[in-house]
Amino acid sequence: MVWLEARNQPQCYPLFRMAPSNNKLGLIAGNGKFPFLVLAAARAQGFEVVVAAIKEEASPELEARGATAVHWLSLGELSKLIETFHKEGVSRAVMAGQVQHKQIFSSIKPDWRLAKLLLSLATRNTDSLLGAVAKVLGDEGIVLENSTALLEPLLAKAGVLTRRPPNEQETKNIGYGREVARQLAEYDIGQTVVIADRACVAVEAMEGTDATIERAGRLMGSLSGNASTLSRALTVVKIAKPKQDLRFDVPVIGVKTIETMQRAGASCLAIDAGRCLLLDGDAVIQAADTAQIAVRAE
Repeated sequence: MVWLEARNQPQCYPLFRMAPSNNKLGLIAGNGKFPFLVLAAARAQGFEVVVAAIKEEASPELEARGATAVHWLSLGELSKLIETFHKEGVSRAVMAGQVQHKQIFSSIKPDWRLAKLLLSLATRNTDSLLGAVAKVLGDEGIVLENSTALLEPLLAKAGVLTRRPPNEQETKNIGYGREVARQLAEYDIGQTVVIADRACVAVEAMEGTDATIERAGRLMGSLSGNASTLSRALTVVKIAKPKQDLRFDVPVIGVKTIETMQRAGASCLAIDAGRCLLLDGDAVIQAADTAQIAVRAE
């Protein structure tokens, strides 16, 4: 469970100027800690937060975090989402929290509005789907705001974030990994690649970052005891897409990511400065220091 004590709530910046007659903010909540952070920061700024929690993803703990209202709806219920926000008087919303890509494209049961939208898509990737959803919401008078707007202090700052900088081999891995990741991101395949000795070991697809790192660790482990030209040390590179829409699918890193890297034998993490959220704040860097994992943002 995710518990946020008041003293640990992140400093927040104004999201936008609140109209005197309407300080409501809609929160479309997926899984993980992200929705809890947005809810806490929005309430600290004086918003009444109406949560639209996705049944397949969101935590029941959202019920106990002081939201004005929490409505539960399934992933495919776009019409119900719009009706709920209209009924609650919500004209601005934030999308926060992960929705597994495999849920979007395999487990979704779309209502008529979402089915019509899906049929209209030229490509069925996450960006095109969520972009189309944002347009539908906008047409209905509900503006989708940047999901990082309330959490700017948690965005990674440029430079080496840990006590240990990347070594020479890790630095070469970062350079190669960024090249590969940028090319893949153009096609919305994934945001994470895992590199060993300037060779691509694993590429993220629908399974998510942690599963990609775990897969890379298993693959390198399977080479144990066999002759191999590859160094066993893994470097994880997670980038934002070239045209990253900060309203959704923002790259995030948490303590869990560091723990997964440690189990997989990864020794270095490279992320994008200003476009990757450190969900657990300084705890992410502390965990990396403890694990002797170098973290660099650029």
